[in-house]
Formats: sequence, structure tokens, C-alpha cells
Amino acid sequence: MGTRVVAADEAGIAEAAAVIRRGGLVAFPTETVYGLGANALDEVAALGIFTAKRRPADDPLIVHLRDAGELGRVAARLGPVDRLVDRFWPGPLTLVLPRAPSVPRVVTAGRDTVAVRVPAHPVARRLIEAVGVPIAAPSANLFGRPSPTTAAHVLEDLGGRIDLVVDGGPTTVGVESTVLDLTSEPPTILRPGGVPIEELRAVLPTVVARQTSAQDARSPGTALRHYSPRARVDLFTEETPDERLEVHVRDRERAGERVAVLRLPAEPTEAAQELFAALRQLDATRPDVIVARLPPPGGLGAALRDRLRRAANGRVLT
Repeated sequence: MGTRVVAADEAGIAEAAAVIRRGGLVAFPTETVYGLGANALDEVAALGIFTAKRRPADDPLIVHLRDAGELGRVAARLGPVDRLVDRFWPGPLTLVLPRAPSVPRVVTAGRDTVAVRVPAHPVARRLIEAVGVPIAAPSANLFGRPSPTTAAHVLEDLGGRIDLVVDGGPTTVGVESTVLDLTSEPPTILRPGGVPIEELRAVLPTVVARQTSAQDARSPGTALRHYSPRARVDLFTEETPDERLEVHVRDRERAGERVAVLRLPAEPTEAAQELFAALRQLDATRPDVIVARLPPPGGLGAALRDRLRRAANGRVLT
């Protein structure tokens, strides 16, 4: 299959919508990362996502809606939904809710819950509107790789495996959506992301976060090794002094390994925007190991820490 790249203009979105309506696969920008979209109500089309990404069948997809008014097409509403939707949609918050019968079980990995969000990116919203149906869309990368934040990243992983890429430029948030399970009591964050827990608790004080090392089959992106470059990631705690990192780099080099060091901005919003692109850029130099340090917790730091822990297969050094 040849993968075409089109501009995020009226003609490009119309072409992308036509591809999805006929059962094809289209990568498109959201505010978080690029998603790989198919008709969420078409079982065969949704299966194509798993094939193209080499994604395990037990890893559910997120269903993207045009607006909150479409929620009833794919899910049942639960008590706190309206408060959360009014505050955070459109935006990087995914809600896990009871699945409506219209959603094929392949999309939900056989479960009775479905993950749903309304993206804020104008290209994503125009595409969903043009298609006329909800779009199932995980990140547009090979399973386990760092998520794509540009069209070039999509082509690096999925060129020749999907029909079309809509190039809307770099994404703005840079890490995936927060996944909040409203079918549990108390409501539980299954994956930290673009909406920090502090903001959620301002609306819903009972929200809790599960352990980041755990895997929850109701949520995408929770495999222990995920968002990973090809190189091994040696990850250190935020308290680790620079001198300790320098010693580790020298030791690895003496052992004959090629070493790259991940340096992210101190400001969490900027760090989130750069994380996946930086991992891909370093990985392109073919190191044996990438050395990184956890950012401080709090705010978007929780999402950054989660992604780096998974990139390092859960292993944190001191």
C-alpha cells in the first residue's frame, strides 16, 4: 500500500473523510499526538488499525466524537459526566464509560466499557464532522514505539501500511490524553495525560490515580514497556545529581556502548511537547542506550514520568 500525505485543507480533509467512509485508515493530528483513524462503528475497518499498528487485540481503542452531543451514540452517561464534559471537552480527556451496542467489541477489546473523547484540534474535529461517524483512533505509530507528534513520525512507522496522512503540523500538547474511568468507584485515572489530576480534582474531588506501573486492560497505553525507542532507556530519579549521570554515561561508554542523553526543558508544558520527538531524534543516531532523568511530579509531570517509566520498561535507577 502506498501512503499519501495531504494538506490539512478542505480538499485534504474531504479526501481523508472519503477514505475513512470506505473503510480505510487515515492518520490525522489531534492536540495530543497524531491518531490513526478508522470508522469506529465498522468492525472490519477497526480491525485494520490493529493490523497496521501490530497492536495486540486486547488493547482497546479510543473513540473520537465531533462534540459531546454525540456521546449517546457510543456510550451510556454516568453521574459526573456532564461536569467533566462541560469543563474539559473538547480537550485531552478520555472517559471510560459503559459501551453502547453500536460500538463493535473489537474497538473495546471485547469489554463492556468504551473509551471516548472529543479532540480539541480543529483538523480532527473537521475530519470527524466530514466523515459523519465517530472515529476510532489510537496513536499513529507501530505498537510500543514513541507516539508521533508530526506527520513525518507517522510515515517513519506506518508508511506503506496505511492509506493517508493528513499533515496538520506538530501537535501542541505532545502527550496522550488522560484516561479517567468513570465505571469505577472512586473514579480512577488509568493513564495520566494532558489533563493533570489537580485539574480533575477541582471538578471531581474524589478522583484517584492508580499505580503507574500497573496495566489496566480498560485503557490504551498502559503496557509496562510502551512509548519506547529502539535503544535501551536508563532512567534515573529526579533527585539524581548531575555527577551521578555523568559517571553512568562514562561507565557505559567504557563498556563499549553508544550513549545518548535526553535533555528536556524544565517547563512541563514544553517538555511534554518535545518528549516523543526528542526520543525519536536520539534513537535515529542509533545509540545503545538513552540516559534520562524523571521530571518532578505534579501537573503534566505525572504524564511525563509515566511515559518515561514505560519507555524504560519500568526500571528506574538511583
